[in-house]
Amino acid sequence: MEIALLLLKQNMIMLVYLLIGYFLFKKKLVGIQGSAEIGRMLLYVVMPVAILKSYMTEFSMEKLEGLFVSFLIAAFALLLSVIVSRVSFAKGQGVERFGTAFSNAGFIGIPLVQMAIGQEAVFYVSSFVALLNILQWTYGIVTMTGDRSAVSMKKVRTNPIILSVLAGLLLFFLPVSLPEVLQSVVGTVASMNGPLAMIVLGVYLAQVPLRSIFTDRTSYKCSLLRLVVIPLLTVGMMLAFPAEYLDVKLTVLIAASAPVGSNVAIFAQLYDKDYTSAVKEVCLSTLLCMVTMPVILAVADFIL
Repeated sequence: MEIALLLLKQNMIMLVYLLIGYFLFKKKLVGIQGSAEIGRMLLYVVMPVAILKSYMTEFSMEKLEGLFVSFLIAAFALLLSVIVSRVSFAKGQGVERFGTAFSNAGFIGIPLVQMAIGQEAVFYVSSFVALLNILQWTYGIVTMTGDRSAVSMKKVRTNPIILSVLAGLLLFFLPVSLPEVLQSVVGTVASMNGPLAMIVLGVYLAQVPLRSIFTDRTSYKCSLLRLVVIPLLTVGMMLAFPAEYLDVKLTVLIAASAPVGSNVAIFAQLYDKDYTSAVKEVCLSTLLCMVTMPVILAVADFIL
């Protein structure tokens, strides 16, 4: 229950960041182009650095075992998400399938794990984020476009998240450490992840009339699946893993319980799909997760 209360507190902090982004856009201090540029900075610099920082720790067999377990749990959790999204939405509903399957594990999951559990826990959530990115740029693009030829393996290989995980693993296994100045830079940049991510989402929220967000039935269905059904199924799946991995389970569960990923809006815009619906799904699920995530974590903490 303690982690649920801590998560609720962190969600309230994230809500303040969200409101800052909302008012910045409304006051014309940040535009659509500006938010897109901040989003790219998050994707290519801040988030990879946050993941890299989590691997800057002394090697131990216990941590290696935890990392392996987190990878297995993440793989099963993402498989559950994909299955639920395919069963719940028709083939032509690519935006909804994409949004339901892929959570905002990077922009929201990592910051919440950092704040609620600690920087060292990002070490375990990185498996989920890496697998999520691989799936988004392969299965996700096919789901969104219906065209297998749209998948670019080069983009998968050069994805900044994947590269940061590989670089982090190298740091973890090798008996080397970065100079003190670089460690300080990495720590400072990594701490920017949460505030910047929520400010960008606040800008997204400001672009859509608030009333339309709360009157879209499809967005509610997507949010229910993303925030309640999939997390509860994930908790059930986690019962198959030993109780000694509770911290690893809760860490991955935060990522799996995160709202609809903001990438659905980016991909929808990129491939000329229903961008407005994608933004509504992102915004509604982000607001609702302030309530659902602490409840899911409280249930999981009791069951697991």
